[in-house]
Amino acid sequence: MRALIVGNRGDADPGLVGTRLSEVGFTFERNEREYPREWKSLAGIDVVVLLGSEWSVYWESNEKEVAAEVDLVHTAMKRGVPIFGICFGAQLISHALGGSVRRSQTPEVGWHDVSSTAYPELLAGRWLQWHYDVFTVPQGLQAVAINDVGPQAMLGKRLFATQFHPEATLDIIMRWGTGVGTAELAKLGIDAKHLCEMSGDQVASRASATAKLVDWFLAEVAA
Repeated sequence: MRALIVGNRGDADPGLVGTRLSEVGFTFERNEREYPREWKSLAGIDVVVLLGSEWSVYWESNEKEVAAEVDLVHTAMKRGVPIFGICFGAQLISHALGGSVRRSQTPEVGWHDVSSTAYPELLAGRWLQWHYDVFTVPQGLQAVAINDVGPQAMLGKRLFATQFHPEATLDIIMRWGTGVGTAELAKLGIDAKHLCEMSGDQVASRASATAKLVDWFLAEVAA
């Protein structure tokens, strides 16, 4: 089985989601968002995973790249290839299917609570967030998790997407939170060192939840 990972150059790590996919027999291909002309096709692909990004879907600077990823979503849906979107990936799906994406009045960075009446055992709890935009759920899709900021997960035919980051490992968080990320966090009043230190226990407690989420996706959404 093959999964196509779509992410930005240098930040295309599927983390805990990739770990679970690998454990159940998946191998990986990768498309870097910056180079759509070099993308691998969907031939032989069983699952598409759209990762997060520093981009926003409405930026003019990456308009052509976003359009290429929108085309990828449409093609995957036409061919029945299941899609798992994360953060920017969820926003891209909303944008592709007629929803909207805008700057959020309340950025979410760090560990935040998510609620779900549809799938509380899978989605409710504290997940890593790292986003400044919020999306609307397009017609034909169902919001299955929310919080006070906006939709946190949506579900459609052979499609599932989260605003939060179920893939987050400590290595991913440390990469995002160091270097230029330190200044980004400081602007939000977040101490980068403290976030990285406390994230070890959080990641450990969410790892099994991510594995369950991937198993559910494969059994109930991708099947």
